[in-house]
Amino acid sequence: MSFLGSLVRYFDGRERDTAPRLLSSSQQGGALGAGLVFKGEVSGEGDLFIAGSFEGEINVNGTVRVGDEAEVEANISAAMIVIGGVVRGNVSASTHVEMLASGTLTGTVRSGSLVAAEGASLRGEVWVERPARTAKSESHFDALPSASRA
Repeated sequence: MSFLGSLVRYFDGRERDTAPRLLSSSQQGGALGAGLVFKGEVSGEGDLFIAGSFEGEINVNGTVRVGDEAEVEANISAAMIVIGGVVRGNVSASTHVEMLASGTLTGTVRSGSLVAAEGASLRGEVWVERPARTAKSESHFDALPSASRA
């Protein structure tokens, strides 16, 4: 039974498998709604949307989205990070970091790509790192003909 199903059973005292779901079984992830405050660590598979206040560590393999009104004081590690609110901490994304016009980031960014909309604010270090070359891509350049000398 899902976590939400357990809560429904706990609060209304009945067993039921037809409890409404916030996320379908094909969607993995979570959300911290506006007005909510969370301190701690979030890790695992799936996406995370933050609209409230978060303090701690975030380490997920999906996308972390920080809403326009959100305030986050955390180190964030994810596949992709989208910042629309305020983030204080270091962020690391395996694909890319996107800063919306309303986004503010104070900290270090490590990613394969950084996109910042006009109006976004970034204070800190930026490390844009290329993905490691594979043996196949390196051998492709070795196969090119060498320049002829005239």
